[in-house]
Amino acid sequence: MSDIIVQKFGGTSVGSVERIDAVAEIIKKTSRDNKVIVVVSAMSGETNRLIDLAKHFSKSPDKREFDALISTGETVSSALLTIALQSKGIQARSYSASQISMKTTSSFSKAKILDVDENKIKDVLDEGIIPIITGFQGITESGDITTLGRGGSDTTAVAIASKINAKRCDIYTDVDGIFTADPKVVPNAKKLDSITMEEMLELASQGAKVMQTRAVEFANKYRVSVKVLSSFNESSGTLISLEEKSMENALVSGIAYQKDQIKYTLHGIGDIPGTAFKILGPISDADIDVDVIVQNVSVDGKTDFTFTVPIDEKPIVDAIIEDIKKDVSFKDVMVDSNIGKVSLVGVGMRSQSGVASKAFKALSENDVNIQIICTSEIKLTMVIDKSLVDKAVQVLHKEFNLEE
Repeated sequence: MSDIIVQKFGGTSVGSVERIDAVAEIIKKTSRDNKVIVVVSAMSGETNRLIDLAKHFSKSPDKREFDALISTGETVSSALLTIALQSKGIQARSYSASQISMKTTSSFSKAKILDVDENKIKDVLDEGIIPIITGFQGITESGDITTLGRGGSDTTAVAIASKINAKRCDIYTDVDGIFTADPKVVPNAKKLDSITMEEMLELASQGAKVMQTRAVEFANKYRVSVKVLSSFNESSGTLISLEEKSMENALVSGIAYQKDQIKYTLHGIGDIPGTAFKILGPISDADIDVDVIVQNVSVDGKTDFTFTVPIDEKPIVDAIIEDIKKDVSFKDVMVDSNIGKVSLVGVGMRSQSGVASKAFKALSENDVNIQIICTSEIKLTMVIDKSLVDKAVQVLHKEFNLEE
């Protein structure tokens, strides 16, 4: 087993010089018994500040220049943290994504990692130096700077951990670990000591903001052990386990929600083979994640086709729907931005029944109407009115006794 630990620190963890100093102490302590690689995000609020600066000049700035701008926040963090470590007598050196050859696709603001030069990182470790690497950034084959999307530093850290064959990847945030629900919505939510990778992937994809979905996918694919910890205290955190939990465990491990969704319904669409692809194909080509998809029973050769996407993708989806009119016939489009999603997740759902009926009963008794239902082996997702999301999460958390 490798003695290397990758530590990633989020924006709130490095949000001030005081916080950077505290993070330096965490790294110093870990480095006594392990080789350490550090990945950092921009200081909290910095990326938003840079975005606002760009939009002062253009509502739709050039994507290449936009990525070049917003990637600078991580460069600042890595240099400051390196200086802090050096002031404590720790050998450290900052590195940008280009310096470690973090190669990505050329999809600006949504780039995907292609490769990392692990030999460069190993050489630095062999010199007894802690590399402080910029998260969120990448570089194309042609040398352009890219970014990986919100939360991309998580993906950077997991990618490096997989390439370097690290013992573990520790994700430091401003919360104590992963909870049964968002503590801001459910104050008595319980911190989980462990959770399966599969459960974490579902929770992340359904709105849990502790880790970026792509980072969890990466960890699952390359079998990287991940732990979520707080940089503000010495909590034991939550281990995202590579091993399956016992099927006798609780039906539901956690609840996630999303309020940043929009629902499209193409009404009176022709029910003929290939129609779904003609709609969703162009949306997929635009790198937009479609989650809930429902097609009604055909009546007289016509049906309704409904799907949900992130609300900030609305301008692109609107343009795509307008464009596909020449190939797909439908009466009209209904758009609903007042929706939210609540998802129950748990590996226990595979072997035990009754989750759906129990959830539906609890919501109906509390006047929460369900618009759409979507299920998988370990997930139950319900589309409801956005204004009722918090209430639904609280009701379901109590119904399944998740605080115990």
